[in-house]
Amino acid sequence: MPELPPIPDPVDAPYPGVIRLTVDVTDVRRGIFRAHETIPVERAGELMLLYPKWLPGFHSPQAPIELFAGLRVRAGDRDCTWRRHPVTVNAFAIEVPDGVDAIEAEFQFLSPTDASQGRVLCSPDMLCLPWHTVVLYPTGHYARQIAVEASLIVPPAWQLACALRFDGPSDGIVKFEATTLDVLVDSPVLAGRHVRRETLDDQVHLTIVADQPHQLAAKREHIDRHRAVVEQADRLFGTRPYDRFEMLLALSDTLSSEGIEHHRSFEAVSLPGYFTDWAGSFVRRDTIPHEYVHSWNGKHRRGKDSWQPCFEKPIRNSLMWVYEGQTQYWSQILCARSGLWTPEQTLGALAQTAARYDVRPGSRWRPTIDTRRDPIIAARAPLPWPSWQRSEDYYAEGSLVWLDVDTRLRELSGDTRSLDDFARAFFGAEAADPTTDTYDFEEVIATLNGVAAYEWKRFFEEQLTRTHDHAPLAGLERGGYRLVYRDTPSAYQAGYEAVSGTIDLTHAIGLTLTPGGKITDVRGTGRGIGQR
Repeated sequence: MPELPPIPDPVDAPYPGVIRLTVDVTDVRRGIFRAHETIPVERAGELMLLYPKWLPGFHSPQAPIELFAGLRVRAGDRDCTWRRHPVTVNAFAIEVPDGVDAIEAEFQFLSPTDASQGRVLCSPDMLCLPWHTVVLYPTGHYARQIAVEASLIVPPAWQLACALRFDGPSDGIVKFEATTLDVLVDSPVLAGRHVRRETLDDQVHLTIVADQPHQLAAKREHIDRHRAVVEQADRLFGTRPYDRFEMLLALSDTLSSEGIEHHRSFEAVSLPGYFTDWAGSFVRRDTIPHEYVHSWNGKHRRGKDSWQPCFEKPIRNSLMWVYEGQTQYWSQILCARSGLWTPEQTLGALAQTAARYDVRPGSRWRPTIDTRRDPIIAARAPLPWPSWQRSEDYYAEGSLVWLDVDTRLRELSGDTRSLDDFARAFFGAEAADPTTDTYDFEEVIATLNGVAAYEWKRFFEEQLTRTHDHAPLAGLERGGYRLVYRDTPSAYQAGYEAVSGTIDLTHAIGLTLTPGGKITDVRGTGRGIGQR
């Protein structure tokens, strides 16, 4: 077989000229986003364009290339030939003719109309636009070296929010500030008919878009608790790694439930009754503190092998137990400190995590550190035996490990130091620092030793790289609690079952099922599926 054509490696040098991108999202009933790009070129010959593949916050190659359609490339009044790379299917080689200084590319992104087709991004009343779905970019340059000017054509009377500054809508056209490709892809848009915008402080805003206008009826006390999340994060980290922040919250049963972090924003899709059924939706309130904490942990600070200069190079995720595991821990802590959860609800969430992982047998054959590959292995597809296979357990089980670290720091220091001190030292930033500051395992260990000396390297190796029979419960016990089982579900478990539509009998007869009786999981024995 002949050698495959190479994908040029990126260099840290400016791409000549500015890409001009216009996206028409007015076809909201069919969910079709139409993109038009003007891409400067320096010479005739082959130009390779890429559709973003390894996306920040997804931890895996998640380019929805199957939803990309209708590509047409022109140079002036001439059509240009394009060829898809034979293996790298998100790469397109364009034949640029002589005598032109730019090409025009047109294509569509076909937002799924059903969750079985992928992440639903659009309904007749709202949409979320992740820019990576509607942009092609030239190879050979760091994403931060590719300048972009973007515009958006939105339905009449719609409002929108984005971390990028913008003008409009004027005659339905919104023009965004000039930026670079990496910042654009990290700055999604949330838009819709029914919008409420709340100022949480002079740098942070909460924009809520809902299926129906009555779903925007948040009480002042509800908004104040989200404001308290911002205040508590300031107390925790000490500084902010952004100059402004947009919390983008969609309340919908049409758009796919999601939470994705960005440096100066997050996109979250939650329950339509998030505010109007405040008591019944409480189990979903940890999404906002989780994604907000990621501005520090995951965006400003990130493991070295989870950063790449473009969207084509693969990431390795060796430190996801810090990126996601510690964020999971802080999301529950901030829920409690802000009043989004009561102390009882917080303990209930902790108990459910501890109980689930204490009986799941997957940890007996597969160490936690190996689950960091799951975003690539399974891409969050449904699994037939999740308690045995394991799935991204660095999140929830990782949070139990960090509870162990927190209580151990308190014990070692005579209750004068805690994981709060680590967070301030490790994730603190120069004010409004927009860069990503990478770290490695050794820096994590050194910072912990700066808080309280201990054999931290051995501790994490034991917790993460070895198999074990039970969940890591030492932190819970050191904190003065023990895991017990009763004959009625806790308030948290009852709330979780109501929201998720499941009945969780994992800790009793070893089943998870739907109210209609469909079994969705069977707890294995630890000796193999189906063995006694």
